Amino acid sequence: MDAFTAGLLQRIKATESDLTMARETGDDFLAEVEQAELEDLHRLAAEHGVQVTAASA
Repeated sequence: MDAFTAGLLQRIKATESDLTMARETGDDFLAEVEQAELEDLHRLAAEHGVQVTAASA
């Protein structure tokens, strides 16, 4: 796995965690921000052929 792929997958995992935390704490604004970031990361992964595991989807 190259550095780009590893970094992208790490960012997706961190964003998923942040999104979960925002939802659990009831921070709707932060949840929207994190959801948008996650969608952007998934788009970037798809554009570069990076497979995102089902747990990260």
